[in-house]
Amino acid sequence: MFAKTQPTPPPPAPRPNLRTMFSRPQAGAVASFVLFAGFAGALALSAGDPRAGSPTVRLSLAHIDDVSGPTLSNVGTWAPTVDDAKTAGGAVEFSSTPETVADAGPIDGQVLITMPGAGAADTGQSPVGAGEGSALQQAPLPGLSVQGPGGPLPVISPDGRTPAQAYARPFVANGKPRIALIIGGLGLNAKATREAIADLPPEVTLSFVPYADGLQGWIDMARAAGHEVLLEAPMEPKDYPDNDPGPYTLMAAAPAADTVHRLEWLLSRATGYYGVTNYLGSKFTTSAPAMATFASALRSRGLAFIDDGTASTAGGGILRASASRIVDDQLSAGAIDQQFAALETQASRNGSALGSGFAYPVTLEEATRWASTLSSKGYQLAPASAVMALR
Repeated sequence: MFAKTQPTPPPPAPRPNLRTMFSRPQAGAVASFVLFAGFAGALALSAGDPRAGSPTVRLSLAHIDDVSGPTLSNVGTWAPTVDDAKTAGGAVEFSSTPETVADAGPIDGQVLITMPGAGAADTGQSPVGAGEGSALQQAPLPGLSVQGPGGPLPVISPDGRTPAQAYARPFVANGKPRIALIIGGLGLNAKATREAIADLPPEVTLSFVPYADGLQGWIDMARAAGHEVLLEAPMEPKDYPDNDPGPYTLMAAAPAADTVHRLEWLLSRATGYYGVTNYLGSKFTTSAPAMATFASALRSRGLAFIDDGTASTAGGGILRASASRIVDDQLSAGAIDQQFAALETQASRNGSALGSGFAYPVTLEEATRWASTLSSKGYQLAPASAVMALR
């Protein structure tokens, strides 16, 4: 995946203004996320990563509910709503230039506190976790990460086991058509993130924003509840810079070394994810050279890639899947239910289906209700890793 020598940091990019709403209906509310992500990026530029080069303490999950939860400049007070999607906008400025990972220094002195209900790290060959509903063991597992210049980076273990295999939720097919669902945008809003982890069935895959403060704690909590986890990679959309996914956006025309450098920073934010999913990326995912670099990087790290449908034709020799439905393009319970019904139809026809959505309150509510009905309808709720294929 990554060059053995540290690539030259990307040159400064123009300072964009976010003056328009996001192009996808579901993403209007995420304008708030970009505001806070930009704020975090500006802080990183001016003062460096406050966690890099200093001891990091992983909080006990037994007490995480006693506090307000990981926040990014009090972002925990914000929750995406239908009104937010209609009214979000305004101008916010931040630099798109990443900090130099090589200057960040290693993250040493982590205090690992065992999750309630989870045992010691798995050292065998089988996937982590036990039966349905069980906690997945706390990351990092032995042999699956190395200390990079800015944090832990995933690697293929000496025995050939990959993070895509080891961190995926175990799954046993029962012969019924399987339906998988990914809920994303997690980690910035404490309330929405806790609700997604606690209320959604453990088979639902959760994806987290790499800019989130306390990211490792959220991933630990999700795995303790049985959810497998994806990390979101911000990618350049066609309307960039008006629509700017943040300071570490993967750019379509960037040199390969710069793409690897930015991706390395994103991957080093936490551990325990089995793959990567895109955040935006309508321009990046249609660039064959950019996607080839991206896929090669993931392949060398043993990671999977799942996209929201914008990269459905891309391959790269990695475990892949593409969502066929974004379930909350329209933010109403009725529209979301129609998308769930479409997933059921597709699963009946093809044997499996994959949908994706954002952690809006209405999405979480409808997804929780819908998931409880699948078994009685003759379907099997499956983690997203169970519908991937090598391509």
